[in-house]
Amino acid sequence: MNYAKSEAKAASRAQFRGVWAAVTTPFTADLAIDEAGVRRNMRHVIETLKVDGVFCTGVMGEFWALTKEERQRVVEIVCQEAKGRCKVIAHTGHHSAHETIELTKHAEKAGADFAILMTPYYPTSSEAMVYDWFKYVADRVDIGIWLFDTPFSNTPMLSPEITARLAGIPNICGAKIARPVEHYAAVRKLVGDEIVLSSPIEGDFLMMMREHGQRVHQSSASPYLLQSAARQPIRDYAELALAGKYAQAQPISDSLKDARAVGRKWTVEPFHHHKLLPIAAIKAWSELHGMAGGPVRPPLPQLTAAERAALQADVEATGILAADGRRAAAE
Repeated sequence: MNYAKSEAKAASRAQFRGVWAAVTTPFTADLAIDEAGVRRNMRHVIETLKVDGVFCTGVMGEFWALTKEERQRVVEIVCQEAKGRCKVIAHTGHHSAHETIELTKHAEKAGADFAILMTPYYPTSSEAMVYDWFKYVADRVDIGIWLFDTPFSNTPMLSPEITARLAGIPNICGAKIARPVEHYAAVRKLVGDEIVLSSPIEGDFLMMMREHGQRVHQSSASPYLLQSAARQPIRDYAELALAGKYAQAQPISDSLKDARAVGRKWTVEPFHHHKLLPIAAIKAWSELHGMAGGPVRPPLPQLTAAERAALQADVEATGILAADGRRAAAE
């Protein structure tokens, strides 16, 4: 981090912009961390897709299935690959506040720019208890902290009022709000520009920039699922919108309609209908782009051979992979 604790809010406003990717943790066939795969994936999202930042060891990274030492090792590798090339926000949340503090201090030492903490999901807590948990952690670390309010945690959404109260803590500097737009708008009305807000729903990103002042997609798997070496429409429309050129950005965003429909089928509907985190599908899809994925760890189920074939057919029908194939043939 390149700021003092008292400067976390200003640093967050200055450094969060553009497109950030939430990366997976690739595993080998025997379910060990694929360290070479982590490095390969980082080079792909940085050098090929030109992301502005990376979110690691979060939901996409299967943080619940990693040991503390594994979480720390992944953060170290991500920070090594990102150094001087893109920003890093590391998920360091744990239901134990003490473990969270240890993971957060390690991320800061490893070179992460910011940390992000999922709302503690056990035990069942009132909003006053949640506030006390975040304050206990924030008081004991220096790095800027983002709140991570997501239905994946199976906890009630943070109310706009408690989010605004948390925003008053000196080094809480952002909130990733995976909730309805109306809730995001209510939070924004209370916090103003005190902390940075971002919805991780890529399909809403252009609208959120135009109508709600959002400046960063922080973050999802969309930057590496819906883009390729040959074409980066999310980055293209984001840069146009950040320059205020919304009319030019709109048709580029609209061109992702079919790809987004496939994304909803494989990465959204499984959770909405079955409470199943879609990490296996995300890894399989990323492998179609040449990234490292591998299996998921228990208790998540692996994709069947039939599901893999159906996913590949759906992705190929969007033309994303064909564009890369034409580029490879030309080279």
